[in-house]
Amino acid sequence: MTYIKRGTQEFKKVNFALFAGGFCTFAILWGTQPLLPEIAKEFQISPAVSSLSQTSTTIALAISLLIAGSLSEIYGRKRVMTISLVASSMLAVLTGFMPNLDLLIFCRILLGITLAGLPAVAMAYLGEEIDPKSLGMAIGLYISGNSFGGMAGRIISGVLTDYFGWRTALTGIGIVSLVVTFIFWSFLPQSTNFKRQTFKVKQFGIGLFSHFKTPGLIYLFLIGFLLQAGFVSLYNYIGFQLINPPYSLSQTLVGFIFIVYIVGTFSSTWMGMLADQYGKSRMLQLSIIIFMLGVCITLNLYLWLKIFGIAVFTYGFFASHSIASSWVGRLAAHDKAQAASLYLFSYYFGGSIVGTASGTFYSNFGWIGIVVMIAVLSTISLLISIRLGTITKDKIKFSHHEV
Repeated sequence: MTYIKRGTQEFKKVNFALFAGGFCTFAILWGTQPLLPEIAKEFQISPAVSSLSQTSTTIALAISLLIAGSLSEIYGRKRVMTISLVASSMLAVLTGFMPNLDLLIFCRILLGITLAGLPAVAMAYLGEEIDPKSLGMAIGLYISGNSFGGMAGRIISGVLTDYFGWRTALTGIGIVSLVVTFIFWSFLPQSTNFKRQTFKVKQFGIGLFSHFKTPGLIYLFLIGFLLQAGFVSLYNYIGFQLINPPYSLSQTLVGFIFIVYIVGTFSSTWMGMLADQYGKSRMLQLSIIIFMLGVCITLNLYLWLKIFGIAVFTYGFFASHSIASSWVGRLAAHDKAQAASLYLFSYYFGGSIVGTASGTFYSNFGWIGIVVMIAVLSTISLLISIRLGTITKDKIKFSHHEV
């Protein structure tokens, strides 16, 4: 096989294209998150119910990821990703015209289905086309596009909401995404190492469940579930705290809080490179500790310290996600797109279920309830990552003994 190596023009084109694709996907996916207080106010609903406009998308995305990865095995990686971005951008434009909450949620469910094409396939594309020695950096750059898109989508929606209303904000994100999708299609090279397969339901089911027998993969799925559950919970409800006294921030300023995502853009690439150099287990454990430390800092009442804590939390999250994502590709012995889809299914399913359920913690216990819940989730993640490091180390030693 001919791999794309770091430093080449093709490597730069791949990373630029997938950065752009990740930007579109996550700007659309998370564009409603800072608008939850506005949606709750307009439709006279509770914070937990308003979060359904966000979590309905992520749970639809989680389920669709399992199918999208398999579709790419039949129709090709680039084609599935491009169709996904075009359809999602057009639906994003339409969400701004939904007259009631039910139709808004329905449209956001459709968005979750169409958005699945890029995240389900991108890591498989990189795993097939990029030189293994450069894969950690490539996946880190792709995830940095995800974090940049999530940041930009939240900031754009916050600013547009203050000036024109939340409906215009959602439509604006869709229009920007259509333009960026053309850039993605223009720059991404066609697959060279991809081998088309025929879809068989029985084979799909057997292949899907066989990943649970691979040592270590199920632990990565659990880590993805727990970390995304904590991450979504913090960002879903931080806006409710900041628009109320003693902070009383405007929607624009709350949107700009998400500029801390820029540290995620850095950490996903930087920690991915360090994981290639010093080992994934060690760097994953360090990233989870940083994640946990960040959420604890947000308990401080001083606004600048609270924002600093969110930045530390975000750094740890994207570093953990980058390392875990690349580790899935290395551990999966076959059907890498399926394995990546299972990881992302667990990842978004955690964010969907816990992201809404944690609204009860916020309503009953305030911000301290959210922090304690996330601290518990991250502690469990850390223990699992320690166990994962032991399992994979034993597997390597056993393989060498066999040879």
